[in-house]
Amino acid sequence: QVQLVESGGGMVQPGGSLRLSCAASGMRVSRYHMAWYRQAPGKERDTVAFLDNVGTTVYADSVKGRFAISRDNAKNTINLQMNNLKPEDTAVYYCNAYRAAENYWGQGTQVTVSS
Repeated sequence: QVQLVESGGGMVQPGGSLRLSCAASGMRVSRYHMAWYRQAPGKERDTVAFLDNVGTTVYADSVKGRFAISRDNAKNTINLQMNNLKPEDTAVYYCNAYRAAENYWGQGTQVTVSS
């Protein structure tokens, strides 16, 4: 059974940093395309960062230069380093893994950026 478990969310002041982690079980993150999404209240779930199985990364324009997605194959995790956080980054952040017909989601972790 595949499980994705996010951690690292919390409350931070504008300009601060957080590092989210997504621990996978029942699958190897190295064999899947991985992504972070976020969903703010009343809004759709949007892609934040994408990392394919050969290392290509893609970022939403709103987070370019501030966020970085990475994969740790030894720990079987996906990370999202978030720097210079802004109030508009406030959302629930979700980890996603997919390949072919398989598509898995974590339960989400709340990130709140507020002074």
